[in-house]
Amino acid sequence: MELYSDTLGSGPDLVILHGLFGSGDNWRSIAKSLSEHYRVHLLDLPNHGRSPWVKQQSYPVFARAVSDWMSSQDIKQTALLGHSMGGKVAMQLALNHCHVQIDKLIIVDIAPRAYPPHHQDIFNALANTDLTRLKNRSDVDDALKDGIETTGIRQFILKSLYRNDNGQLAWRFNLDALQQQYNTIASEPDFDHPFNGPTLFIKGMNSQYIQSSDQSAITERFPHATAKIIEGAGHWPHAEKPAAFLRILERFLEAG
Repeated sequence: MELYSDTLGSGPDLVILHGLFGSGDNWRSIAKSLSEHYRVHLLDLPNHGRSPWVKQQSYPVFARAVSDWMSSQDIKQTALLGHSMGGKVAMQLALNHCHVQIDKLIIVDIAPRAYPPHHQDIFNALANTDLTRLKNRSDVDDALKDGIETTGIRQFILKSLYRNDNGQLAWRFNLDALQQQYNTIASEPDFDHPFNGPTLFIKGMNSQYIQSSDQSAITERFPHATAKIIEGAGHWPHAEKPAAFLRILERFLEAG
């Protein structure tokens, strides 16, 4: 499959992979800040954004799609950043030891383990929202309020709302596949051999996605991993504390 991508700037390559329900566009402001010194690629993962929908999804499938995209772009080495679900895809790609040389790996607020189901409220709210009966974004926002009380999460979800060729409101993500195969997203990346390159885990202090109990799994898979914690941030530290996030990211990318 040919993934949808958008590229900003010039310089060494940096590929960014978004999280569940998102798209590469979620990272545009960070990419713009980095584009003076890096060629930043914002990818839409399968079943998200403008990329193809697939019937069977898994981290090996997603990682292969990213690897194939890199080949199509003649990218032979790159820094790789992934957030949440995209972080697991990035881990899978690094652990696969694919043909692309990953110079540096950045994982944002996710650990290499399986997580218990915790998106049911979002899935239920989306499944119970009949877009054919709604006229605009405001109507959809109102329809989602009962199931998704947090305004920030609703606004994040609504970024994937668009009008299709028939003028009908629709989601850019493949809701059916994501819901029916949610266990594949909750699972951990496959692991046979560690990734020995420089690796940085960035955690939001208020987020519970990375815990002290994850340290052994991280070290086993990424023996050269270091970690940074951003105060006052949750699961989206790049959006909640962008200045602090950029400082940490740029220092890691620039380090020899």
